[in-house]
Amino acid sequence: MSLFTDPRWGEALSHLPDYLGNHVRVSLAALALGLAISLPLAILTRNRPAPRGILLALASIVQTVPGLALLALFYPLLLAAASLTLAWFGISFSAFGFLPAMLALALYSMLPVLRNGITGLNGIDPALIEAAEGVGMTARQSLVLVELPLALPVMMAGIRTAAVWVIGTATLSTPIGQTSLGNYIFAGLQTQNWVFVLFGCLASALLALAVDQLLGLIESGLRRRSRLRTGFGAVGIAALVAATLVPTMGRSSQGYVVGAKTFAEQYVLSALMRDRLQAAGLPATARSGLGSSVIFGALKAGDIDLYVDYSGTLWANQLHRTDIKPRAELLAELKTALTKENITLLGELGFENAYALVIPKKRAEALGIRTIADLAAHASALSIAGDYEFFSRPEWAALQKAYGLQFRAQRQMQPDFMYAAVASGEVDVIAGYTSDGLIAKYDLVVLDDPRHAIPPYDAILLLAPKRAGNERLQAALRPLLGKIDIATMREANLRASGNDANSSPDAVAKWLWGKVGG
Repeated sequence: MSLFTDPRWGEALSHLPDYLGNHVRVSLAALALGLAISLPLAILTRNRPAPRGILLALASIVQTVPGLALLALFYPLLLAAASLTLAWFGISFSAFGFLPAMLALALYSMLPVLRNGITGLNGIDPALIEAAEGVGMTARQSLVLVELPLALPVMMAGIRTAAVWVIGTATLSTPIGQTSLGNYIFAGLQTQNWVFVLFGCLASALLALAVDQLLGLIESGLRRRSRLRTGFGAVGIAALVAATLVPTMGRSSQGYVVGAKTFAEQYVLSALMRDRLQAAGLPATARSGLGSSVIFGALKAGDIDLYVDYSGTLWANQLHRTDIKPRAELLAELKTALTKENITLLGELGFENAYALVIPKKRAEALGIRTIADLAAHASALSIAGDYEFFSRPEWAALQKAYGLQFRAQRQMQPDFMYAAVASGEVDVIAGYTSDGLIAKYDLVVLDDPRHAIPPYDAILLLAPKRAGNERLQAALRPLLGKIDIATMREANLRASGNDANSSPDAVAKWLWGKVGG
């Protein structure tokens, strides 16, 4: 079966109205906000060199911040602001999804609009402004009737650039909860679904080209004073906006929202829980690809209703605990702490997905390495790879402290790519996950942790505060508790790492449902 006859194209197409509609809405809202801020600032500072220089410098600095980092920064800032407004005024708002994405993208749009706005206004022949004054026009009349019409083509070029930047960067908004065409890309990379990756890239590129061409028609019409060109471009933009509203108007309430982090296991588990709820007659949808620093806050705020997390992750990153306790004691303390936050720990699924140092079995045997303590003696000559967050997590600091690990080099990689990299010798050791089926696939071995630097990582099911007393919801999910052992989860993860229609999260979730029963 070739890539272009793959049935997953149909699955990708089924998500297009939702993903494209949300992508366009957040992009246009961000662009409109950026224009509303940038154009007045360009007008006010056009003849003031000092403020103009400061403004352009600040806008340029924003462009140096990576898009994903800028988007991620807005979530905790808005979360803190929401807490303050709730405490002071009794009013709160969602810091999840649309709002942080719109604000971050609006900042991204400002530089080209400011730069072209100032350039266009300053590039007008002074004689024309003098002529306007000579016929008795006020400064405001001169701006509205002479300067802005003459500068508009240059300003439109800046708006075109801003639109393309915003549409491209909006694909990075998935980890902060904003549905977009980036959902295809993040899900595809994590599950090795290259059809989704390709579809997301093509859809994003075509959208950017379409908007650029429509704005180009408006720009050309303004330059040539052609109402026909300007009208065609404006109608095209209006039609695009109207088309994105149709899925929203026709879609019923999404019901319960099941969250998932950005790796394959989470996609599968969220699909399984969504299917369980739907089978119980409860409307549900999965919100996948959320950053691990975002998803817990989203649960507390009620932006998602439930998700699977891991006891060690919450222990180290939410409770900021560095001590390691026996599994039962750790879970009991964690449950007490979560209860104080009004979060329900419904129970454990039955398997553990812990961070672990992983090395090829043959290499381990050759070097006599069975534990992390054995590895420490060789680490200075070896390289290690981890996922995007591992080296900034408390677990890595705990490993270094417990074993004195000092590797020759450390690299960050897409999680699924790490296993192929260590198997091929591109890196020597990886920070893998104990429930990953790729460990067996690539003939790798998990090193023992005799000093217990890494806490237990039982997969646990969490419910948002607003769902604490929802017995119908809990009844639909309880049959999963204790039913998914480590061998089953490894097999599910191995299936999800394939590259065919049977490896999609939905297909693997159906297989997993058959295995756990209930």
